[in-house]
Amino acid sequence: MAQQENNFEEESRMLEEVQGKNFITRYKTYFKLSGPGWLQSALTLGGGSLTGSLYLGVMTGFSMLWLQPVAMLFGIIMLFAIGYVTLASNQRPFHAINEHINPMLGWGWAVGSILSCVVWIMPQFALGTAVVQQNLLPGVFGAASPLGGFVSKLIIAAILLSITLSIAWNYGKGTRGVRLFETVLKVLVAIVVVSFLGVVFRLMFVGDSIEWGAVFKGLIPNPALIFRPADGLMPMLDQLSATSAAYWSDLIVGKQQEVMAAALSSAVGINATFLFAYSMLRRKWGTEYQGMLKFELGIGMLIPFMLATSCIIIASASQFHTVPHAVFTERGEVDWEPDQTQLNQYNQMLENRVLHEYGDAGLSGQQISGLAEELSEGDHLVAATLVTRDAFDLASALQPLLGGIFSGLIFGIGVLGMAVSTITLHMTIAGFVICEVLKLPYESWAYRAGTLIPACGVLGVFFWDQALFWLAIPTSVITLMLLPIAYVAFLLMINNKAIMGKHRPAGGRRILWNVLMLSVILLVGSASMYMLWQYAGWWGMGVLGLFLTGIAVTDWQKRKKNMIHEQSTSK
Repeated sequence: MAQQENNFEEESRMLEEVQGKNFITRYKTYFKLSGPGWLQSALTLGGGSLTGSLYLGVMTGFSMLWLQPVAMLFGIIMLFAIGYVTLASNQRPFHAINEHINPMLGWGWAVGSILSCVVWIMPQFALGTAVVQQNLLPGVFGAASPLGGFVSKLIIAAILLSITLSIAWNYGKGTRGVRLFETVLKVLVAIVVVSFLGVVFRLMFVGDSIEWGAVFKGLIPNPALIFRPADGLMPMLDQLSATSAAYWSDLIVGKQQEVMAAALSSAVGINATFLFAYSMLRRKWGTEYQGMLKFELGIGMLIPFMLATSCIIIASASQFHTVPHAVFTERGEVDWEPDQTQLNQYNQMLENRVLHEYGDAGLSGQQISGLAEELSEGDHLVAATLVTRDAFDLASALQPLLGGIFSGLIFGIGVLGMAVSTITLHMTIAGFVICEVLKLPYESWAYRAGTLIPACGVLGVFFWDQALFWLAIPTSVITLMLLPIAYVAFLLMINNKAIMGKHRPAGGRRILWNVLMLSVILLVGSASMYMLWQYAGWWGMGVLGLFLTGIAVTDWQKRKKNMIHEQSTSK
């Protein structure tokens, strides 16, 4: 323990020495001491970012390169506020929210973080296993390998679980363990970024698939895409009949709106807010670290996220935007086939196109399928163009251009780095939550026990498709609902004198904080409500209503108790 205190004192001394010095000197020290921001990068750069970026490239080409950095900027505003509250209040956020704001908010924050970790770790295990089988070591662990598909999955899953648990458990071994843990995560983030940068740099020198003018134009925010399809798809729609064009245009706009809402509401997930607050507390940071806070969120989080996701969008757009999925057309031979999800998506879009024109009209499923087959070639081409692609589609599409090393090995290493880092952070967050709820130190058994809760997500290697509906949808509803509520909790905290004391912002700073935070809450809240409706309709709204009612009742009971206490004290 004494050694830990000495390390913390040494860090504080290093920060004091570089204050007022030039930019380069300060940032060298900041980089050496940094950690929590890189953990945010490692958590955010996972399978969700990969899938979202891929689909952005498919749907909108380069025209929405601005979306994820802007969404992340909104998230950073809230994380900066969370960081400021954590550093300045000298109180642990979970208990401060319960005591001074509302226990429903505190417990909702903690439970929502655990739930999101348990569910969203599953696709990370599935992604990591699949990339080893299909990209990195197909001869050893592929479905056609001597080991067979099931045994290969079992071995890879066991290795992934062992590696990620061993990394996560380092966080419970004092200062040296924290340092080792954060260094490993920095390396994994660097691997992810460098891998996808390598893919794009390689693409620059083969063919003319990247239009850099369009890339730079796509970095300029274009809110008009909320209401109209991306420009690249318009020539395809212009070839269709009025009825058909109206259907596909509405479908595309709906998908673009959904992508925008998802980016805004999930760029910083509810478990990420818990991680950021408690990773700083784990380092025993105080108000002297506010300069570090800006560095962490800018250099450690925003830049790696922006580079990695932008590179994925650029690669995806260069290969898939306005290009029909070759398997659904008669254009040449291909080495890969759509999975069942892609096939279902393709057929569903065409069947909905039929229903758009004919209505229900008493048509049987067979009749609808028959009419879908008879739709124009243009309808089939648009459907084939809009089909979601995954990381393995992109790797296969890049192989003729980049060769096996870049499309298989380098791309695969980047994807595996995403999976490993995100799995590790989900485990770590669960450990944080359990320690905080039980008021136990991170060096205790509680931290390791907490990390094991989401470790059950290793079953996602075998059951993710089946778990998608039963676990992912309800969890998405709950976490999307709780995210803006968690943001509101921190807005109330930063304005609470009992929590912030002399560090509560005043004057113009307080107005600025409130304007920025309220703006983000309104945007993220609107996006979350949209996604909540998309996921769960009236059921989701009912759950939200019950939760808000619980907050109101709890607040009323707390006020009543305080009033009774004040009256008894005055007597």
